[in-house]
Amino acid sequence: MKIAVDAMGGDNAPESVVKGGILARDEYNVSIIFSGQEDKIKKILENSTSDFNNIDILNAKEVISNEDKPVMAIRRKKDSSLVKALNVVKNKEADAIVSAGSTGALLGGATLMIGRISGIERPAIGALIPNLSGGFALLIDSGANVDSKPEFLYDFAIMGDIYLKKVMNVVSPRTALANIGTEKAKGNKLTVETYDLLENTPLPINFIGNIEARDVLQDKADIIVCDGFVGNMILKTLEGTISELMKGLKHELMSTTRTKIGGALIKPALSEFKSRFDYSEHGGAPILGVKETVIKAHGSSNSKAMKNAIRQAKICCDSRVNDLIEESVMRR
Repeated sequence: MKIAVDAMGGDNAPESVVKGGILARDEYNVSIIFSGQEDKIKKILENSTSDFNNIDILNAKEVISNEDKPVMAIRRKKDSSLVKALNVVKNKEADAIVSAGSTGALLGGATLMIGRISGIERPAIGALIPNLSGGFALLIDSGANVDSKPEFLYDFAIMGDIYLKKVMNVVSPRTALANIGTEKAKGNKLTVETYDLLENTPLPINFIGNIEARDVLQDKADIIVCDGFVGNMILKTLEGTISELMKGLKHELMSTTRTKIGGALIKPALSEFKSRFDYSEHGGAPILGVKETVIKAHGSSNSKAMKNAIRQAKICCDSRVNDLIEESVMRR
């Protein structure tokens, strides 16, 4: 299996990206195509004392940044690391693409260059959110579509259900609709109409009703369906809250001699708690609804996160999740 990796995408590119690719190659027995500035990639490979077995380099001089307008950049920066990586997937020279770069550019490129699955109007990003029970929930959509129709959210639920069953091995995932209340009639026109679609679906989706944002971490649902605006707000709020909470705790525990002693005693428990919410464990979020496997890694991914993002790509390919989504859409 060959995985194309956008070596220049992300805050820590190319070093963390390349090192993560090496780790993935060695651990998961995959071949890696690094797309990016060849001289920089080679230097990292040589300094890491890694051999070049099952590693190819696709030289790309340009880089698409978060400041670039996504669709315009895809069309104009033909020699960028992202566009070249997308092309090898489009041309069946690689089985999947992983990028920690611009979300908008990756989404736009995947839609324009690789194409949507027949019957899916809008691809969606599915982010795995850890919960307090040690498990996770799939938040879909978490940022691809800021304006959605009920039919889009219904598709997101279908894709999320297949992803959790086939990729994450959840037998009967509980699907909930993000809303401002648990009552069926709560919410706006979008959520009310989506509720009706999910409640009456002929597909084997375990729909459990609405879920409020305060319950997202409570292990009450395995799939949380929403439009990309709401999903991204939930995701970023959780990331910021957890980060600031840990910083605040650290500051308080280091403030006096007494709290330092107490902090030393509870350090193992705090470390375990922090690790539950470590994004690097899951690595990346799939963009579901396009014809090939596309994984969006966190923008600040380290080598561990990149390794795990490539693992996600491999599992998606092995499980044929895109084919299963297409088959399910055709049956409805």
